[in-house]
Amino acid sequence: MDSLHRLEELFAHFPGIGPRQARRFVYYLLGKSPASIAEFIKLIEEVKKATSECPQCHRLFVNSSKQIICSVCADPSRDPGTLMIVARDSDFESVEKSGVYKGLYFILGGTVPILDKEPEKRIRLRALLERVEKDCAPNSKKPLKEIILSLNTTPDGEHTANIVKDALSKIINKNNSAENDRLQSTKVTILGRGLSTGAELEYADSETIRNALSNRK
Repeated sequence: MDSLHRLEELFAHFPGIGPRQARRFVYYLLGKSPASIAEFIKLIEEVKKATSECPQCHRLFVNSSKQIICSVCADPSRDPGTLMIVARDSDFESVEKSGVYKGLYFILGGTVPILDKEPEKRIRLRALLERVEKDCAPNSKKPLKEIILSLNTTPDGEHTANIVKDALSKIINKNNSAENDRLQSTKVTILGRGLSTGAELEYADSETIRNALSNRK
């Protein structure tokens, strides 16, 4: 395979991009000047170097100030008692753009296909459970009150939501003792009406997200 077709193949692996669009990307780049291509390559390298993964929510952010956690997790005005779980960074961006949610986030890193037997290889399930246990510990100063599952209403999204919900339920209900009262009070909700079946959160408009959040159950 020559370099042109290898580049097509690379673009075809991008989310939502098919062979025809990948080919258009390649020929678009071929039509640009050497200076434009050099600038494009330099920008990709700069973004890669400047981007960090937040150790709390696991979203990617441009870390220009060399801070440890992202600006959302570090924001004292955010509600620490509410945690929204989304599949990808693009879903986070869509929710933030709506301006209606003021809690914290956790990025799963994807979804689990229905026939997949090893969900922990697809999503950050273990990291999520560790965070929830920590945030709900008896000695926690900021108890977690609600976990919102904000996943696509596609088959894979709903399958992933069920996996996460079952795993969280085991933690929340594992001990019925006084020291776990905070953990027992945590509720798990899902987005309500507003997102139609088969919809992807990334492409939902702000009003749709606002309605889905307002009607979560």
